[in-house]
Amino acid sequence: MTEWSYTVRIWSIRKRPHRNPFQLRWQVGTQTHSESFPTSGLAESRRAQFITASRSGEPWDVESGLPKSMVQKAKDIPWYQHARNYLEMKWDHSPASTRRNLAEAMATITLALVKDTKGMAEHKAIRRALYTWGFNVNRWKEDPPADVADLLAWVERKSVPTSALTDRMLVRKALDACARRLDGKTSSGAVIARKRAIFHQALSFAVDAELLTENPLPAVRWKAPEKVEEEVDPEAVPDPEQASALFEAVRKRGARGRHLEAFFGCIYYSAARPGELVGLRLRDCDLPRQGWGLIRLRESRARSGSSWTDTGEAHDRRGLKHRTRKTVRYVPIPPELVAMLRWHVTRYRAEDDGRLFRTARGGIVQESGYGEVWARAREDVLSPAEQESKLAKRPYDLRHAAVSTWLSSGVEPQLVAQRAGHSTAVLFRVYAKFLKGGDEAANAKISARLNQRRGGSSTA
Repeated sequence: MTEWSYTVRIWSIRKRPHRNPFQLRWQVGTQTHSESFPTSGLAESRRAQFITASRSGEPWDVESGLPKSMVQKAKDIPWYQHARNYLEMKWDHSPASTRRNLAEAMATITLALVKDTKGMAEHKAIRRALYTWGFNVNRWKEDPPADVADLLAWVERKSVPTSALTDRMLVRKALDACARRLDGKTSSGAVIARKRAIFHQALSFAVDAELLTENPLPAVRWKAPEKVEEEVDPEAVPDPEQASALFEAVRKRGARGRHLEAFFGCIYYSAARPGELVGLRLRDCDLPRQGWGLIRLRESRARSGSSWTDTGEAHDRRGLKHRTRKTVRYVPIPPELVAMLRWHVTRYRAEDDGRLFRTARGGIVQESGYGEVWARAREDVLSPAEQESKLAKRPYDLRHAAVSTWLSSGVEPQLVAQRAGHSTAVLFRVYAKFLKGGDEAANAKISARLNQRRGGSSTA
């Protein structure tokens, strides 16, 4: 571990009968250091650097005898190499989807942090090389194609030193890149916020690596060009009648549609995320003949691509979102969904590993497959104007419909958050418009209670 000291003594230059006769001596703490030069000018220049560092209050490394700024300069590496070090540090502890987000953000930021664009290839090609090879740790043991290797060599050669990030204008340049898509249009608020957060973490890692003295990002007055919009749009949420019509249209879409009806039903009636359902097993479902049932959600199998997972499979198995690996979410399900699942089990049974939903070959249900069935169902049910709108545009909107239905039914927000796998803070932020819809009912309850108290006071 580096030992720092603020006790520094710098002596005058002395001349000796040696090949480099001009010697500078100084002391850091109790340890003496010396350095020899061929000319007095070089020796005096070095002494002036040391005096400037001492007067500015820099800490000095006792072992090397150098001020912190010089120690950091000696350790300095190109930003591209630092970005790879940061990704390697994060990789083993990150799920596949996070790895993709890290690589995407670093590809965006790194292309903004180059000395110049002389000899730069087409932007999309070089960014693709960074995303698929430069920042994919799983591929570092492979030899990239020759054209990719040339692109990555250019990035490494042109990358600015990490220490250059003390320049706030350079930091702003990287932030501006985070706000733009490849086509030059403004990125969504959520994407901007995610990339900025990753950039902040990478800069903090540079501080830990002693490449920077402090994280420069908080001091930069930069505002994203667009507000992060997290609230669910009520126009995207189908009502119970529309949902029922869509399920019927799904059922009429042949064998694949009949198999997926219960899958969509689980999203709508239990507010489960699609990734939480692709691995749902029969033994995690209580399906009584009458009344409410229960499902236990234990894991998520998000599709991230085989190149990002440790197993080489397209789907990454991990715990529930923002929960520990062993967390189980218990969700009561209404008789409508119980009936759907009972019919599904009777008709299709479960896969050998217990999964309820699968492809024709027994594989994991794919987003492209169920997304296509859902798109066709929308065409069958919705009017041309509704098809052009946001209404039930994605199967995920069924989850929003579930949560909004619970809230509008008067279920306590804390219980809604628990069943949906949210924190209450996220629930209030994302579903604010639906919570506002209950103002009149809430006001009526408060008025009734206040009137009851007034009545009690007048008779006392």
